[in-house]
Amino acid sequence: MAEILGKKTGYCRGKGGSMHIADFSVGILGATAVVGAGIPIATGAGLSIKLRGTHQVVAGFFGDGASNQGTFHESINMAAIWSLPVIFVCENNLYAMGTRQSMVMKIESISERAVAYGIPGVTVDGNDVLAVYEATQNAVNHARDGEGPTLIECKTYRHKGHSRFDPATYRPKEEVEEWLKRDPIPRFKAELRKMQLLTEQEAKRIEQAVVSDVEQAVKFAAESPYPAPEEALENVYR
Repeated sequence: MAEILGKKTGYCRGKGGSMHIADFSVGILGATAVVGAGIPIATGAGLSIKLRGTHQVVAGFFGDGASNQGTFHESINMAAIWSLPVIFVCENNLYAMGTRQSMVMKIESISERAVAYGIPGVTVDGNDVLAVYEATQNAVNHARDGEGPTLIECKTYRHKGHSRFDPATYRPKEEVEEWLKRDPIPRFKAELRKMQLLTEQEAKRIEQAVVSDVEQAVKFAAESPYPAPEEALENVYR
């Protein structure tokens, strides 16, 4: 939250903003505003893992629109021929900003493209927590066994527009209403209740804890100082 507000206490000391957050301590190598730019970074991280001989696996996240970028094809091809431990995760919300997938692709599922690179490709309901977990676990095991990358397509949907300035009028009202019924949070909560792994009281306690964490983060960010002008070139590659 401090980084989003451009504060000195942010992950990138206020110089990354909402679109360039990185935190190496927990394995986040950095987000980028350039569409598809994170895909080759994930591949490079995968090569590093293989050269260092560690048991790590890297996950690279991107949208359906990014799968039409050259970086997508070049990176997955390289990861495939070198059997790199990379999971390419496509969060397909059906619209690349405002362009529907069917307008720019002849295929229904982006995971079909995995065939061209000789790697596993799987499409899952991106709003089903357990389905995503299972697909990811399989991909992790595949990578750690030295079998190389996997392309996972998670079909999901945005609750709002591409940004707060986007009214998303290009999406049919009925389509939005139908997808909102599939919100993964209440859906997973109901599943846990059905499995008798979560009570309503426990669910409320979790929700209250999350709200408290967010409020504390906002307070911390609001009270944090901005970077001083003389710090403008510190911690910046040049």
